Amino acid sequence: MYRYDEFDTRLVKERVEQFRGQVARRLSGELKEDEFKPLRLQNGVYLQLHAYMLRIAIPYGQLNPRQMRALAEIARKYDRGYGHFTTRQNIQFNWVALKDIPDVLADLAEVEMHAIQTSGNCIRNVTSDHYAGAAKDEVMDPRPWCEIIRQWSTFHPEFAFLPRKFKIAVTAAEHDRAAIKVHDIGLNMRRKDGEVGFEVHVGGGQGRTPHIAAKVSDFVPEGELLDYLEAIMRVYNRFGRRDNKYKARIKILVSETGEDEFRKLVEAEFAAQRDAEKIALPQEEIDRIHAYFEPPKLAEKPATSDAFEKAKIADAGFARWTRANIHDHKVDGYTTVTVSLKPMGVAAGDATDDQMDVMADLAETYGHDDLRVSHAQNVVLPHVALDDVYSLYGELDAAGLATPNEGLISDMIVCPGLDYCNLANARSIPVGMAIQEAFSDPDDQADIGKFHINISGCINACGHHHVGHVGILGVDRKGEEYYQITLGGRADEKAAIGQMAGPGLKADDVPVALKRLVDRYRELRTSKDETFIETFEREGMEPFKDAIYADA
Repeated sequence: MYRYDEFDTRLVKERVEQFRGQVARRLSGELKEDEFKPLRLQNGVYLQLHAYMLRIAIPYGQLNPRQMRALAEIARKYDRGYGHFTTRQNIQFNWVALKDIPDVLADLAEVEMHAIQTSGNCIRNVTSDHYAGAAKDEVMDPRPWCEIIRQWSTFHPEFAFLPRKFKIAVTAAEHDRAAIKVHDIGLNMRRKDGEVGFEVHVGGGQGRTPHIAAKVSDFVPEGELLDYLEAIMRVYNRFGRRDNKYKARIKILVSETGEDEFRKLVEAEFAAQRDAEKIALPQEEIDRIHAYFEPPKLAEKPATSDAFEKAKIADAGFARWTRANIHDHKVDGYTTVTVSLKPMGVAAGDATDDQMDVMADLAETYGHDDLRVSHAQNVVLPHVALDDVYSLYGELDAAGLATPNEGLISDMIVCPGLDYCNLANARSIPVGMAIQEAFSDPDDQADIGKFHINISGCINACGHHHVGHVGILGVDRKGEEYYQITLGGRADEKAAIGQMAGPGLKADDVPVALKRLVDRYRELRTSKDETFIETFEREGMEPFKDAIYADA
Protein backbone atom coordinates (compact mmCIF):
# COMPACT_ATOMS: atom_id res chain seq x y z
CA MET A 1 0.00 0.00 0.00
CA TYR A 2 1.03 3.62 -0.41
CA ARG A 3 3.34 5.10 2.23
CA TYR A 4 3.46 8.79 3.10
CA ASP A 5 6.49 10.69 1.95
CA GLU A 6 7.91 13.72 3.82
CA PHE A 7 5.49 16.07 2.05
CA ASP A 8 2.42 14.00 2.97
CA THR A 9 3.55 13.80 6.59
CA ARG A 10 4.14 17.53 6.94
CA LEU A 11 0.91 18.44 5.18
CA VAL A 12 -1.25 16.24 7.41
CA LYS A 13 0.41 17.35 10.65
CA GLU A 14 0.16 21.01 9.71
CA ARG A 15 -3.53 20.50 8.96
CA VAL A 16 -4.06 18.97 12.42
CA GLU A 17 -2.51 21.97 14.16
CA GLN A 18 -4.47 24.39 12.02
CA PHE A 19 -7.72 22.66 13.00
CA ARG A 20 -6.66 22.51 16.65
CA GLY A 21 -6.60 26.30 16.63
CA GLN A 22 -9.99 26.49 14.92
CA VAL A 23 -11.55 24.14 17.50
CA ALA A 24 -10.08 26.20 20.35
CA ARG A 25 -11.67 29.33 18.86
CA ARG A 26 -15.01 27.56 18.54
CA LEU A 27 -14.93 26.29 22.12
CA SER A 28 -14.03 29.75 23.41
CA GLY A 29 -16.95 31.28 21.52
CA GLU A 30 -14.72 33.32 19.24
CA LEU A 31 -16.14 31.35 16.29
CA LYS A 32 -19.89 30.87 16.02
CA GLU A 33 -21.24 27.59 14.66
CA ASP A 34 -22.08 29.04 11.25
CA GLU A 35 -18.51 30.36 10.98
CA PHE A 36 -17.04 27.09 12.22
CA LYS A 37 -19.12 24.87 9.92
CA PRO A 38 -17.09 25.28 6.69
CA LEU A 39 -13.87 24.76 8.68
CA ARG A 40 -15.02 21.59 10.40
CA LEU A 41 -16.45 20.12 7.21
CA GLN A 42 -13.04 20.44 5.56
CA ASN A 43 -11.80 18.18 8.35
CA GLY A 44 -14.54 15.56 8.25
CA VAL A 45 -16.53 16.83 11.24
CA TYR A 46 -20.32 16.80 11.00
CA LEU A 47 -22.92 17.95 13.54
CA GLN A 48 -25.49 15.18 13.83
CA LEU A 49 -28.57 14.74 16.01
CA HIS A 50 -26.83 14.14 19.31
CA ALA A 51 -23.16 14.98 18.87
CA TYR A 52 -20.40 15.80 16.42
CA MET A 53 -19.47 12.95 14.10
CA LEU A 54 -15.97 12.42 12.70
CA ARG A 55 -15.56 10.72 9.32
CA ILE A 56 -12.06 9.33 8.70
CA ALA A 57 -10.73 8.69 5.20
CA ILE A 58 -9.65 5.18 4.25
CA PRO A 59 -8.32 5.68 0.70
CA TYR A 60 -9.73 3.01 -1.63
CA GLY A 61 -10.74 1.11 1.51
CA GLN A 62 -7.25 -0.15 2.37
CA LEU A 63 -5.86 -0.47 5.90
CA ASN A 64 -2.88 -2.12 7.52
CA PRO A 65 -2.98 -3.69 11.00
CA ARG A 66 -1.35 -0.66 12.66
CA GLN A 67 -4.03 1.61 11.25
CA MET A 68 -6.85 -0.72 12.27
CA ARG A 69 -5.47 -0.82 15.82
CA ALA A 70 -5.33 2.97 15.85
CA LEU A 71 -9.03 3.04 14.92
CA ALA A 72 -9.73 0.56 17.72
CA GLU A 73 -7.91 2.78 20.20
CA ILE A 74 -9.87 5.84 19.05
CA ALA A 75 -13.11 3.93 19.59
CA ARG A 76 -11.93 2.88 23.04
CA LYS A 77 -10.45 6.18 24.18
CA TYR A 78 -12.61 8.84 22.56
CA ASP A 79 -15.88 7.18 21.52
CA ARG A 80 -18.22 4.56 22.98
CA GLY A 81 -16.22 1.51 22.04
CA TYR A 82 -17.17 1.08 18.40
CA GLY A 83 -16.85 2.59 14.93
CA HIS A 84 -19.12 2.53 11.90
CA PHE A 85 -17.73 1.46 8.50
CA THR A 86 -19.49 3.24 5.65
CA THR A 87 -20.43 2.79 2.00
CA ARG A 88 -17.63 5.23 1.07
CA GLN A 89 -15.08 2.71 2.44
CA ASN A 90 -14.49 5.10 5.36
CA ILE A 91 -15.14 4.87 9.10
CA GLN A 92 -17.24 7.18 11.26
CA PHE A 93 -17.15 7.84 14.98
CA ASN A 94 -20.46 9.18 16.25
CA TRP A 95 -19.68 10.24 19.82
CA VAL A 96 -16.30 11.99 19.80
CA ALA A 97 -16.30 15.22 21.81
CA LEU A 98 -15.31 18.28 19.79
CA LYS A 99 -12.53 19.11 22.25
CA ASP A 100 -10.95 15.70 21.54
CA ILE A 101 -11.10 15.74 17.75
CA PRO A 102 -7.71 17.47 17.26
CA ASP A 103 -6.11 14.78 19.43
CA VAL A 104 -7.85 12.08 17.39
CA LEU A 105 -6.54 13.64 14.18
CA ALA A 106 -3.04 13.84 15.67
CA ASP A 107 -3.19 10.14 16.57
CA LEU A 108 -4.35 9.35 13.05
CA ALA A 109 -1.47 11.32 11.54
CA GLU A 110 0.96 9.00 13.34
CA VAL A 111 -0.41 6.06 11.31
CA GLU A 112 -0.71 7.95 8.01
CA MET A 113 -4.43 8.67 8.21
CA HIS A 114 -6.58 11.79 8.22
CA ALA A 115 -10.12 13.12 7.73
CA ILE A 116 -9.36 15.61 4.95
CA GLN A 117 -11.97 15.89 2.16
CA THR A 118 -14.35 13.39 3.73
CA SER A 119 -17.00 16.12 3.59
CA GLY A 120 -17.69 19.41 1.84
CA ASN A 121 -18.13 20.26 -1.83
CA CYS A 122 -14.89 18.68 -2.98
CA ILE A 123 -13.62 15.40 -4.41
CA ARG A 124 -14.25 12.82 -1.70
CA ASN A 125 -12.54 9.50 -0.98
CA VAL A 126 -11.67 7.63 -4.19
CA THR A 127 -13.16 4.15 -3.85
CA SER A 128 -12.35 0.88 -5.56
CA ASP A 129 -12.93 -2.85 -5.76
CA HIS A 130 -12.38 -4.29 -2.28
CA TYR A 131 -10.83 -7.40 -3.88
CA ALA A 132 -8.33 -5.31 -5.88
CA GLY A 133 -4.98 -7.05 -6.34
CA ALA A 134 -6.51 -10.42 -5.48
CA ALA A 135 -9.53 -10.74 -7.78
CA LYS A 136 -9.35 -13.48 -10.35
CA ASP A 137 -11.41 -11.46 -12.85
CA GLU A 138 -9.41 -8.22 -12.78
CA VAL A 139 -7.42 -6.97 -15.76
CA MET A 140 -4.95 -5.32 -13.39
CA ASP A 141 -4.79 -3.79 -9.92
CA PRO A 142 -6.71 -0.47 -9.93
CA ARG A 143 -5.35 0.79 -6.58
CA PRO A 144 -2.26 2.58 -7.97
CA TRP A 145 -4.54 4.74 -10.08
CA CYS A 146 -6.81 5.36 -7.10
CA GLU A 147 -3.73 6.65 -5.30
CA ILE A 148 -2.66 8.82 -8.24
CA ILE A 149 -6.17 10.32 -8.38
CA ARG A 150 -6.11 10.82 -4.60
CA GLN A 151 -2.86 12.74 -4.77
CA TRP A 152 -4.09 14.83 -7.70
CA SER A 153 -7.40 15.69 -6.04
CA THR A 154 -6.26 16.40 -2.48
CA PHE A 155 -6.19 20.18 -1.94
CA HIS A 156 -6.61 20.79 -5.67
CA PRO A 157 -7.18 24.58 -5.61
CA GLU A 158 -9.47 24.59 -8.62
CA PHE A 159 -11.82 21.96 -7.21
CA ALA A 160 -11.94 22.82 -3.49
CA PHE A 161 -15.37 24.50 -3.74
CA LEU A 162 -17.35 22.63 -6.37
CA PRO A 163 -21.09 23.12 -6.89
CA ARG A 164 -21.60 19.95 -4.81
CA LYS A 165 -19.73 16.97 -3.37
CA PHE A 166 -17.99 14.75 -5.91
CA LYS A 167 -17.26 11.03 -5.87
CA ILE A 168 -14.97 8.89 -8.04
CA ALA A 169 -14.74 5.09 -8.20
CA VAL A 170 -12.29 2.87 -10.08
CA THR A 171 -12.46 -0.80 -11.02
CA ALA A 172 -10.49 -3.09 -13.29
CA ALA A 173 -12.57 -6.24 -13.04
CA GLU A 174 -15.08 -7.95 -15.27
CA HIS A 175 -17.63 -7.84 -12.44
CA ASP A 176 -18.12 -4.32 -11.09
CA ARG A 177 -17.81 -4.41 -7.29
CA ALA A 178 -17.12 -0.66 -7.03
CA ALA A 179 -20.51 0.57 -8.32
CA ILE A 180 -18.83 2.86 -10.84
CA LYS A 181 -22.03 3.66 -12.76
CA VAL A 182 -23.64 5.39 -9.78
CA HIS A 183 -20.69 7.72 -9.20
CA ASP A 184 -20.00 11.23 -10.44
CA ILE A 185 -17.07 9.69 -12.33
CA GLY A 186 -16.66 5.96 -12.74
CA LEU A 187 -13.51 4.52 -14.30
CA ASN A 188 -13.14 1.02 -15.68
CA MET A 189 -9.56 0.07 -16.52
CA ARG A 190 -8.98 -1.61 -19.88
CA ARG A 191 -6.19 -2.91 -22.11
CA LYS A 192 -6.36 -1.97 -25.76
CA ASP A 193 -3.70 -3.07 -28.23
CA GLY A 194 -1.29 -3.54 -25.33
CA GLU A 195 -1.98 -0.10 -23.87
CA VAL A 196 -3.57 0.58 -20.47
CA GLY A 197 -6.45 3.04 -20.38
CA PHE A 198 -9.83 3.87 -18.90
CA GLU A 199 -13.45 3.66 -19.96
CA VAL A 200 -14.96 6.81 -18.44
CA HIS A 201 -18.51 7.15 -17.10
CA VAL A 202 -19.85 10.49 -15.82
CA GLY A 203 -23.02 11.64 -14.11
CA GLY A 204 -24.11 8.70 -12.01
CA GLY A 205 -25.54 9.21 -8.56
CA GLN A 206 -28.39 8.53 -6.19
CA GLY A 207 -30.22 10.97 -3.90
CA ARG A 208 -33.55 12.54 -4.86
CA THR A 209 -32.83 12.25 -8.61
CA PRO A 210 -30.97 8.98 -9.23
CA HIS A 211 -29.09 8.50 -12.50
CA ILE A 212 -26.95 5.85 -14.14
CA ALA A 213 -23.75 7.43 -15.49
CA ALA A 214 -23.27 8.17 -19.18
CA LYS A 215 -20.24 6.70 -20.94
CA VAL A 216 -18.27 9.68 -22.26
CA SER A 217 -15.18 7.84 -23.49
CA ASP A 218 -14.40 4.27 -24.46
CA PHE A 219 -10.68 4.66 -23.84
CA VAL A 220 -8.49 7.33 -22.29
CA PRO A 221 -4.79 6.31 -22.17
CA GLU A 222 -3.35 6.28 -18.67
CA GLY A 223 -0.90 9.09 -19.41
CA GLU A 224 -3.82 11.38 -20.31
CA LEU A 225 -6.18 10.41 -17.51
CA LEU A 226 -5.57 13.31 -15.13
CA ASP A 227 -5.86 15.83 -17.96
CA TYR A 228 -9.14 14.21 -19.00
CA LEU A 229 -10.44 14.30 -15.42
CA GLU A 230 -9.49 17.97 -15.21
CA ALA A 231 -11.49 18.62 -18.38
CA ILE A 232 -14.56 16.95 -16.84
CA MET A 233 -14.14 18.85 -13.57
CA ARG A 234 -13.74 22.19 -15.36
CA VAL A 235 -16.91 21.65 -17.38
CA TYR A 236 -18.72 20.83 -14.15
CA ASN A 237 -17.20 23.77 -12.27
CA ARG A 238 -18.22 26.14 -15.04
CA PHE A 239 -21.71 24.89 -15.86
CA GLY A 240 -22.83 23.07 -12.69
CA ARG A 241 -25.82 24.62 -10.92
CA ARG A 242 -24.87 26.71 -7.88
CA ASP A 243 -28.27 28.35 -7.49
CA ASN A 244 -30.04 25.19 -6.33
CA LYS A 245 -28.32 22.55 -4.20
CA TYR A 246 -30.83 19.93 -5.31
CA LYS A 247 -29.71 20.40 -8.91
CA ALA A 248 -26.02 20.98 -8.24
CA ARG A 249 -24.63 17.47 -8.80
CA ILE A 250 -22.93 16.66 -12.10
CA LYS A 251 -25.64 14.07 -12.83
CA ILE A 252 -28.11 16.95 -13.33
CA LEU A 253 -25.69 18.75 -15.62
CA VAL A 254 -25.20 15.63 -17.75
CA SER A 255 -28.94 14.94 -17.83
CA GLU A 256 -29.99 18.50 -18.69
CA THR A 257 -27.17 19.06 -21.18
CA GLY A 258 -27.61 15.67 -22.82
CA GLU A 259 -24.98 12.94 -23.05
CA ASP A 260 -23.77 13.88 -26.54
CA GLU A 261 -23.49 17.60 -25.80
CA PHE A 262 -21.78 16.96 -22.47
CA ARG A 263 -19.28 14.69 -24.20
CA LYS A 264 -18.57 17.46 -26.74
CA LEU A 265 -18.00 19.98 -23.92
CA VAL A 266 -15.50 17.66 -22.25
CA GLU A 267 -13.68 16.88 -25.48
CA ALA A 268 -13.49 20.61 -26.34
CA GLU A 269 -12.09 21.43 -22.90
CA PHE A 270 -9.61 18.57 -23.15
CA ALA A 271 -8.46 19.69 -26.60
CA ALA A 272 -8.11 23.31 -25.46
CA GLN A 273 -5.64 22.50 -22.67
CA ARG A 274 -2.34 24.22 -23.32
CA ASP A 275 0.93 22.41 -22.78
CA ALA A 276 1.61 24.47 -19.66
CA GLU A 277 -1.70 23.30 -18.16
CA LYS A 278 -1.18 19.62 -18.81
CA ILE A 279 -0.13 17.38 -15.95
CA ALA A 280 3.28 15.88 -16.49
CA LEU A 281 2.81 12.27 -15.44
CA PRO A 282 5.86 10.44 -16.70
CA GLN A 283 5.95 6.66 -16.80
CA GLU A 284 8.59 6.72 -14.06
CA GLU A 285 6.07 8.31 -11.67
CA ILE A 286 3.36 5.84 -12.65
CA ASP A 287 5.82 3.01 -12.03
CA ARG A 288 6.84 4.50 -8.67
CA ILE A 289 3.26 4.49 -7.43
CA HIS A 290 2.65 1.00 -8.80
CA ALA A 291 5.64 -0.26 -6.83
CA TYR A 292 3.81 0.52 -3.58
CA PHE A 293 1.15 -1.99 -4.56
CA GLU A 294 3.30 -4.96 -5.40
CA PRO A 295 1.39 -8.11 -4.43
CA PRO A 296 2.55 -9.95 -1.31
CA LYS A 297 5.02 -12.76 -1.78
CA LEU A 298 2.67 -15.73 -1.49
CA ALA A 299 4.21 -19.14 -0.88
CA GLU A 300 3.56 -21.62 -3.67
CA LYS A 301 0.70 -23.94 -2.75
CA PRO A 302 -1.44 -26.56 -4.48
CA ALA A 303 -4.77 -25.36 -5.84
CA THR A 304 -6.67 -27.35 -3.21
CA SER A 305 -6.11 -27.86 0.50
CA ASP A 306 -6.75 -31.15 2.28
CA ALA A 307 -6.99 -29.37 5.63
CA PHE A 308 -9.59 -26.97 4.23
CA GLU A 309 -11.71 -29.73 2.68
CA LYS A 310 -11.56 -31.91 5.81
CA ALA A 311 -12.61 -28.99 8.00
CA LYS A 312 -15.68 -28.38 5.83
CA ILE A 313 -16.72 -32.01 6.24
CA ALA A 314 -16.13 -31.99 10.00
CA ASP A 315 -17.75 -28.61 10.80
CA ALA A 316 -21.11 -27.75 9.22
CA GLY A 317 -20.96 -24.17 10.47
CA PHE A 318 -17.60 -23.65 8.81
CA ALA A 319 -18.86 -25.20 5.58
CA ARG A 320 -21.85 -22.82 5.56
CA TRP A 321 -19.56 -19.83 6.18
CA THR A 322 -17.21 -20.79 3.34
CA ARG A 323 -20.11 -20.98 0.88
CA ALA A 324 -20.89 -17.32 1.49
CA ASN A 325 -17.77 -15.58 2.78
CA ILE A 326 -14.79 -16.73 0.73
CA HIS A 327 -14.00 -15.84 -2.88
CA ASP A 328 -11.76 -16.94 -5.72
CA HIS A 329 -8.19 -15.66 -5.63
CA LYS A 330 -5.92 -15.16 -8.63
CA VAL A 331 -3.24 -17.36 -7.00
CA ASP A 332 -3.80 -21.08 -6.50
CA GLY A 333 -4.09 -22.17 -2.89
CA TYR A 334 -5.37 -18.80 -1.65
CA THR A 335 -8.72 -17.17 -1.10
CA THR A 336 -10.22 -13.80 -0.22
CA VAL A 337 -12.25 -13.70 3.01
CA THR A 338 -15.14 -11.38 3.81
CA VAL A 339 -15.54 -10.57 7.49
CA SER A 340 -19.23 -9.80 7.81
CA LEU A 341 -20.17 -6.84 10.01
CA LYS A 342 -23.84 -7.84 9.82
CA PRO A 343 -24.54 -10.17 12.76
CA MET A 344 -28.03 -10.32 14.23
CA GLY A 345 -28.91 -7.36 16.44
CA VAL A 346 -26.02 -5.09 15.45
CA ALA A 347 -26.19 -1.98 13.26
CA ALA A 348 -24.80 -2.78 9.82
CA GLY A 349 -21.15 -1.78 9.52
CA ASP A 350 -20.47 -1.42 13.23
CA ALA A 351 -17.39 -3.02 14.79
CA THR A 352 -16.26 -2.83 18.40
CA ASP A 353 -12.79 -1.78 19.48
CA ASP A 354 -11.99 -5.38 20.42
CA GLN A 355 -13.23 -6.66 17.06
CA MET A 356 -11.05 -4.15 15.23
CA ASP A 357 -8.06 -5.38 17.24
CA VAL A 358 -8.93 -8.98 16.33
CA MET A 359 -9.14 -8.10 12.63
CA ALA A 360 -5.75 -6.40 12.86
CA ASP A 361 -4.26 -9.49 14.52
CA LEU A 362 -5.75 -11.79 11.88
CA ALA A 363 -4.41 -9.64 9.06
CA GLU A 364 -0.94 -9.98 10.56
CA THR A 365 -1.21 -13.71 11.22
CA TYR A 366 -3.03 -14.88 8.11
CA GLY A 367 -3.54 -11.97 5.72
CA HIS A 368 -0.18 -10.45 4.79
CA ASP A 369 -0.96 -7.23 6.72
CA ASP A 370 -3.78 -6.28 4.35
CA LEU A 371 -7.36 -5.27 5.21
CA ARG A 372 -10.03 -3.69 3.02
CA VAL A 373 -13.32 -1.98 3.75
CA SER A 374 -16.03 -2.79 1.23
CA HIS A 375 -18.75 -0.38 0.10
CA ALA A 376 -21.19 -2.97 1.45
CA GLN A 377 -19.92 -2.14 4.98
CA ASN A 378 -17.87 -5.28 5.56
CA VAL A 379 -14.13 -5.89 5.99
CA VAL A 380 -12.07 -8.07 3.66
CA LEU A 381 -8.85 -10.05 4.12
CA PRO A 382 -7.74 -10.40 0.48
CA HIS A 383 -4.85 -12.88 0.71
CA VAL A 384 -5.47 -15.91 2.96
CA ALA A 385 -4.03 -19.37 2.36
CA LEU A 386 -6.69 -22.08 2.11
CA ASP A 387 -4.68 -24.05 4.68
CA ASP A 388 -5.25 -21.23 7.21
CA VAL A 389 -8.93 -20.54 6.61
CA TYR A 390 -10.27 -22.87 9.31
CA SER A 391 -7.99 -21.40 11.98
CA LEU A 392 -8.98 -17.91 10.85
CA TYR A 393 -12.66 -18.86 11.03
CA GLY A 394 -12.27 -20.10 14.60
CA GLU A 395 -10.82 -16.78 15.73
CA LEU A 396 -13.49 -14.81 13.85
CA ASP A 397 -16.20 -16.94 15.44
CA ALA A 398 -14.82 -16.32 18.92
CA ALA A 399 -14.95 -12.57 18.24
CA GLY A 400 -18.52 -12.59 16.87
CA LEU A 401 -17.27 -11.96 13.34
CA ALA A 402 -18.14 -15.22 11.59
CA THR A 403 -21.66 -14.46 10.38
CA PRO A 404 -22.10 -16.60 7.22
CA ASN A 405 -24.07 -14.12 5.15
CA GLU A 406 -21.92 -12.15 2.67
CA GLY A 407 -24.19 -11.24 -0.26
CA LEU A 408 -27.23 -12.90 1.32
CA ILE A 409 -30.48 -11.32 2.43
CA SER A 410 -29.26 -10.38 5.93
CA ASP A 411 -26.10 -8.69 4.56
CA MET A 412 -27.84 -5.35 4.13
CA ILE A 413 -26.50 -1.87 3.48
CA VAL A 414 -28.14 0.32 6.12
CA CYS A 415 -27.54 4.01 6.77
CA PRO A 416 -27.54 5.32 10.39
CA GLY A 417 -30.97 6.90 9.85
CA LEU A 418 -32.91 8.89 12.40
CA ASP A 419 -31.10 7.27 15.32
CA TYR A 420 -28.11 9.48 14.48
CA CYS A 421 -28.59 11.68 11.42
CA ASN A 422 -30.24 15.09 11.54
CA LEU A 423 -31.14 14.81 7.83
CA ALA A 424 -33.08 11.56 8.21
CA ASN A 425 -36.85 11.30 8.10
CA ALA A 426 -37.09 7.80 9.53
CA ARG A 427 -35.13 5.14 11.34
CA SER A 428 -33.17 2.62 9.31
CA ILE A 429 -31.34 0.46 11.87
CA PRO A 430 -34.43 -1.04 13.62
CA VAL A 431 -36.04 -1.89 10.27
CA GLY A 432 -32.87 -3.64 9.16
CA MET A 433 -32.72 -5.61 12.38
CA ALA A 434 -36.38 -6.64 12.04
CA ILE A 435 -35.72 -7.91 8.51
CA GLN A 436 -32.71 -9.86 9.77
CA GLU A 437 -34.90 -11.42 12.45
CA ALA A 438 -37.48 -12.42 9.84
CA PHE A 439 -34.78 -14.20 7.82
CA SER A 440 -32.60 -15.40 10.68
CA ASP A 441 -32.40 -19.07 9.64
CA PRO A 442 -29.01 -19.54 7.89
CA ASP A 443 -30.37 -22.40 5.79
CA ASP A 444 -33.26 -20.21 4.66
CA GLN A 445 -30.82 -17.44 3.69
CA ALA A 446 -28.70 -19.89 1.72
CA ASP A 447 -31.78 -21.16 -0.11
CA ILE A 448 -32.80 -17.60 -1.05
CA GLY A 449 -29.31 -16.94 -2.43
CA LYS A 450 -27.81 -13.63 -3.53
CA PHE A 451 -30.22 -10.91 -2.43
CA HIS A 452 -29.29 -7.29 -1.76
CA ILE A 453 -31.49 -5.15 0.50
CA ASN A 454 -30.42 -1.51 0.92
CA ILE A 455 -32.09 0.83 3.43
CA SER A 456 -31.97 4.64 3.60
CA GLY A 457 -33.54 6.89 6.21
CA CYS A 458 -34.00 9.78 3.77
CA ILE A 459 -33.91 10.73 0.11
CA ASN A 460 -30.16 11.49 0.28
CA ALA A 461 -29.75 7.72 -0.20
CA CYS A 462 -26.72 7.10 2.00
CA GLY A 463 -28.01 3.53 2.23
CA HIS A 464 -27.95 3.17 -1.58
CA HIS A 465 -31.60 2.12 -1.64
CA HIS A 466 -31.97 3.01 -5.33
CA VAL A 467 -29.59 0.21 -6.36
CA GLY A 468 -30.67 -2.51 -3.97
CA HIS A 469 -32.41 -5.55 -5.45
CA VAL A 470 -34.91 -4.41 -2.86
CA GLY A 471 -34.57 -0.79 -1.79
CA ILE A 472 -36.26 0.61 1.29
CA LEU A 473 -36.63 4.38 1.79
CA GLY A 474 -37.87 5.81 5.07
CA VAL A 475 -40.23 8.78 4.74
CA ASP A 476 -42.11 10.93 7.22
CA ARG A 477 -45.86 11.17 6.73
CA LYS A 478 -47.44 13.60 9.20
CA GLY A 479 -45.09 12.51 11.97
CA GLU A 480 -45.33 8.79 11.27
CA GLU A 481 -42.58 6.72 9.64
CA TYR A 482 -43.40 4.86 6.43
CA TYR A 483 -41.15 2.86 4.13
CA GLN A 484 -41.31 2.92 0.34
CA ILE A 485 -40.18 -0.21 -1.49
CA THR A 486 -38.28 -0.24 -4.79
CA LEU A 487 -37.44 -3.35 -6.76
CA GLY A 488 -34.93 -4.21 -9.45
CA GLY A 489 -32.01 -1.96 -8.59
CA ARG A 490 -28.43 -3.09 -8.95
CA ALA A 491 -24.99 -1.45 -8.67
CA ASP A 492 -22.88 -3.83 -10.75
CA GLU A 493 -21.93 -3.82 -14.44
CA LYS A 494 -25.67 -4.02 -15.25
CA ALA A 495 -26.44 -1.05 -13.00
CA ALA A 496 -30.09 -0.06 -12.78
CA ILE A 497 -32.27 2.19 -10.63
CA GLY A 498 -35.02 0.36 -8.75
CA GLN A 499 -38.68 0.90 -9.60
CA MET A 500 -41.19 2.05 -7.00
CA ALA A 501 -43.48 -0.84 -6.07
CA GLY A 502 -46.31 1.17 -4.54
CA PRO A 503 -47.35 3.09 -1.41
CA GLY A 504 -45.22 3.11 1.72
CA LEU A 505 -45.58 0.52 4.46
CA LYS A 506 -45.46 0.92 8.22
CA ALA A 507 -42.26 -0.36 9.81
CA ASP A 508 -43.92 -3.45 11.30
CA ASP A 509 -45.33 -4.43 7.91
CA VAL A 510 -42.00 -4.37 6.05
CA PRO A 511 -40.57 -7.75 7.18
CA VAL A 512 -43.91 -9.50 6.56
CA ALA A 513 -44.17 -7.99 3.08
CA LEU A 514 -40.62 -9.10 2.28
CA LYS A 515 -41.47 -12.61 3.42
CA ARG A 516 -44.28 -12.68 0.86
CA LEU A 517 -41.95 -11.23 -1.77
CA VAL A 518 -39.38 -13.95 -1.15
CA ASP A 519 -42.03 -16.66 -1.25
CA ARG A 520 -43.19 -15.34 -4.63
CA TYR A 521 -39.60 -15.37 -5.87
CA ARG A 522 -39.22 -19.01 -4.84
CA GLU A 523 -42.39 -19.87 -6.75
CA LEU A 524 -41.20 -18.12 -9.91
CA ARG A 525 -37.49 -18.92 -10.10
CA THR A 526 -36.53 -21.51 -12.67
CA SER A 527 -34.00 -23.11 -10.32
CA LYS A 528 -32.13 -22.36 -7.10
CA ASP A 529 -29.33 -21.00 -9.27
CA GLU A 530 -31.54 -18.19 -10.59
CA THR A 531 -31.10 -15.18 -8.31
CA PHE A 532 -33.88 -12.83 -7.28
CA ILE A 533 -32.66 -10.04 -9.55
CA GLU A 534 -32.59 -12.44 -12.51
CA THR A 535 -36.12 -13.58 -11.76
CA PHE A 536 -37.30 -10.00 -11.36
CA GLU A 537 -35.78 -8.96 -14.67
CA ARG A 538 -37.52 -11.89 -16.38
CA GLU A 539 -40.92 -11.60 -14.70
CA GLY A 540 -41.21 -7.84 -14.17
CA MET A 541 -42.76 -5.85 -11.32
CA GLU A 542 -46.36 -7.10 -11.18
CA PRO A 543 -46.03 -10.50 -9.45
CA PHE A 544 -43.77 -9.05 -6.79
CA LYS A 545 -45.90 -5.94 -6.30
CA ASP A 546 -48.90 -8.22 -5.80
CA ALA A 547 -46.97 -10.16 -3.18
CA ILE A 548 -45.88 -7.07 -1.27
CA TYR A 549 -49.40 -5.64 -1.04
CA ALA A 550 -51.30 -8.92 -0.77
CA ASP A 551 -52.83 -7.93 2.58
CA ALA A 552 -53.37 -4.26 1.69
